[in-house]
Amino acid sequence: MADESNAGPVDAAVATDAEVKAPTAKKRRSRPPRKAASGPAQSTPPTAKRRGYREQERSEKLKQIETQVSGGSTLKDAIRSAGISEQTYYHWKSAAKPGEQKGTKNLKPLPAGDELAALVELDEENQRLRKLLAEKLRAENAELREKLGLD
Repeated sequence: MADESNAGPVDAAVATDAEVKAPTAKKRRSRPPRKAASGPAQSTPPTAKRRGYREQERSEKLKQIETQVSGGSTLKDAIRSAGISEQTYYHWKSAAKPGEQKGTKNLKPLPAGDELAALVELDEENQRLRKLLAEKLRAENAELREKLGLD
């Protein structure tokens, strides 16, 4: 049988193997050279189709999405089935709102000086309306007292 304590030369051989197998940096692959563009540069990728929709098509798609959502479908699924992106849907929706709400006031924030002037004007109108109401109530009360004979 071999003596287990006689491991001297084996340890030396293992130590030299460890020194030889030091980690090396991975080789990087070089990228293939890019092909020169034969035509004009495209702004959109070849897989994405750039399509302009007419106003009628936009409103039809918005109505289609609206009916699908009211039918129980999720908004995201309805937008996908219409074939447009979410961003396009919200852009079209916001563009359609001003046309629908033509009778509403334009509520722009007023500058500080204009806000104060508007408050003063509202306060004056409020006082005028209160006086009108008080006069009408006095007239009504006077008529009722005459009818009841309390005066």
